[in-house]
Amino acid sequence: MKIIDAHNHPDWHGHDLNKFLANMDRYGIEKTWLLNWECPEHEYNNSYKNAVPAPLLGSNTGPIPFTRCISYKERAPERFVLGYCPDPRLPDACARLKAAHAIYGARVCGELKCRMMYDSPDALRLFRLAGELEMPVTFHLQYTAQVKNTDPWDEWWGGTIDTIERVLQSCPDTAFLGHAPGFWIHISNDELWKTHIYPPADTKVVEGGRIPELMRKYKNLYCDISAGSGCMSLQRDPGFAKKFMTEFQDRILFARDYFDNIHQDFINGLGLSIKVLNKIYHVNAEKLIKE
Repeated sequence: MKIIDAHNHPDWHGHDLNKFLANMDRYGIEKTWLLNWECPEHEYNNSYKNAVPAPLLGSNTGPIPFTRCISYKERAPERFVLGYCPDPRLPDACARLKAAHAIYGARVCGELKCRMMYDSPDALRLFRLAGELEMPVTFHLQYTAQVKNTDPWDEWWGGTIDTIERVLQSCPDTAFLGHAPGFWIHISNDELWKTHIYPPADTKVVEGGRIPELMRKYKNLYCDISAGSGCMSLQRDPGFAKKFMTEFQDRILFARDYFDNIHQDFINGLGLSIKVLNKIYHVNAEKLIKE
């Protein structure tokens, strides 16, 4: 079965190009969406410096410079789809996105991960341009400030799930891929988002969560199931996960944001039809981009 990983990064967690390609081959991944991450250094904590060596790369744009995405693409063009998202607060953000699309062939606007409200005028202007360029937007949503006994300065990206609804309303012609703990915690209609970053494994999903609600209401919302946030939110209730992935089979994308195989192992054990699996593994990703 053809597989596309719709969320990963260059030089991420000790993986250079050769290790990256070997990992893709090991798990049968044909292509990867390779995303940058641009924000000021003071906005991300030191733990990320263990995951990506931005200072060693001389980056002045943030943890994962677009130049590294370009480097991978140039050396293995058939294996990668370029993603680029500038910091929307920069005066030339839209010009940067246009250039990345026109000159380097970027096809995804991502990953957006900045300490700002994603429904700000700057962000909405960038999102609307991404829609015009037919570039889906991958956003990281997290608001640890709501969780007790955590440092709110560590992880605050994008606003809240209500912010995302305003974005979806304001940019109907742009496709958005929801990602990260602040998004996936809302698969369930409970109060865990107030007390947990990740849902406890033994908590069943309560029907009526904001994600299913928004998916039904806004056809421009897609789901990126990458990282622990996506996988754990589905694993907590396999029965619900199967129903969720079947109902929204046209707008769920396989993605990892790492180099393990937990997502494939889980999805393959749900008993989904081949038709649904094909959509999740590659058809939906191919539908969203035009190479």
